Amino acid sequence: MGIFDFAKSVGKKLGFGNEEQPPEAESLKKELDSFNLGTDKVDVAVEDDKVVLKGDVADQSTFEKAILAVGNTLGISKVEASELKVANVTAADPVFHEVKKGENLWKIAEEHYGKGKGSKYTVIFEANKPMLTDPDKIYPGQNLRIPPLDAA
Repeated sequence: MGIFDFAKSVGKKLGFGNEEQPPEAESLKKELDSFNLGTDKVDVAVEDDKVVLKGDVADQSTFEKAILAVGNTLGISKVEASELKVANVTAADPVFHEVKKGENLWKIAEEHYGKGKGSKYTVIFEANKPMLTDPDKIYPGQNLRIPPLDAA
């Protein structure tokens, strides 16, 4: 659980600065906290186009959502979370999926859970709330959490 890659040229734009520049750490921390994930004990730093997360989170779900909340931001290409500690470790390494052109949550569910299991797209949608607000509003380059079906 160290460094996670993201598409630098896509994602939510924070602030009014130059799109070539990554957002400031303060803006990223504000965005992260706006999701009310329980990340009040998480510090955010920016090194070039990499975000470094340090601190403590309650569980694996919060760990993964924190990575996605800052990583799916315009100008960010990597998130380092090696110093982000999980209090209740219950899972192995997180599974993320980078959305490709033409994909939807149904197709992604079938890719990860097996043919005929597209209806499990709701598991992926729920696992990515509150960053996702609508199952039809995903975009190429965005990264999503893919939880195991037994955790649903």
